[in-house]
Amino acid sequence: MFVFVCAGCGARLTTSLSQVALPAHAHQKYGNGIQLPVLMEPGTFAVDPEPWGPPWRRWEETDPKEAATRGIYAPVYALSDGAPGAIVIAPGDARGTLLIPELGGGYCCGLDWGDGPNMACEACGLPVASRIDDCSLWQAVWLAPNAVRRRPVDIADSAPLSWAELMEQGKGTPPFEPIATWGSRREANRWWSWSPQWEAAAGRALAHLLAASEGRPVTVPAGLVAEVFRRALDALLPAGPPPLRAALAGPGWPAPDADADILLVPTHPQTGEIWTPAGPAASAYPVPLPFGVWLWLAFPEPYLPVPASGGLPDGVLRDDYDPLAPRPHRLFWADPGVFQHTLVRLPAVRSQWLREILENLTQHMRAGIF
Repeated sequence: MFVFVCAGCGARLTTSLSQVALPAHAHQKYGNGIQLPVLMEPGTFAVDPEPWGPPWRRWEETDPKEAATRGIYAPVYALSDGAPGAIVIAPGDARGTLLIPELGGGYCCGLDWGDGPNMACEACGLPVASRIDDCSLWQAVWLAPNAVRRRPVDIADSAPLSWAELMEQGKGTPPFEPIATWGSRREANRWWSWSPQWEAAAGRALAHLLAASEGRPVTVPAGLVAEVFRRALDALLPAGPPPLRAALAGPGWPAPDADADILLVPTHPQTGEIWTPAGPAASAYPVPLPFGVWLWLAFPEPYLPVPASGGLPDGVLRDDYDPLAPRPHRLFWADPGVFQHTLVRLPAVRSQWLREILENLTQHMRAGIF
């Protein structure tokens, strides 16, 4: 376990925290005016290894060779010249900080970090973090890596769960969830939608699927996997050449077939480790999925709109606003921002056909692929 303290005076700025992997949707911008929940689970933190946040530099001002040394192989709108290693926590885990009103960028519905750190150490006034709660952004506090220090505390961290333990204790991420616009109270401003976490996970996975395809068609398993990926793959990849086969693989599943070219596998939620099969299938291209999304794809939970028998359990309150969880009224879209963020960081994007997909991303969005 760790706490984070002010680099200026040593004052404690957080509760005791355990490190987990950075969520795939950490920098997702979802929709317009949407109210998103807190990004991190209480008592956890994650580290972004890349620079993020201001100051920003437009691509036209950047040497492509410099970008490549940073692991970015195709044009982006702008590069961050901020310090790498920002630490993200749940807002409720911050301590000893004050907002800096004059640095409160955003203000559509809340705060963003457009003006730099907007939270200061209460003890010495050093800017130490950015509170993010504007519409369409995941609510979080991002600690500035050059303004805080990590210190261990006496509470020992338990070892990361094994894959077997994760299968016993882990929870799947449902593909549908209620969405609301910020501050909305009217029923018309609330609806059931595909999960933003699923759209972000699919954006990252789709970039890997295209890179793994090398321009050949890719088949995916029937069911929910096909609903998430098949339409985009069919639209973005050419027809004709013999297809590559993508398959689900992971803990609790039979060993993948040796003829699977691509494997959709889980990432460990604590360590970020990608699950790897043994044997001949180890040579297949691994496409990472967040564990909760993969778990639901691999072992979908039954949907029961009413209790199977008896009444509601003790302590469970009714919510008659929308007692059922209907399917969304639209097809699934992978998140285009996460897709682009991932694809430009894959060396395969240097190929002309992948570069053309990036250049035509807006048209693909208008066509409903994203």
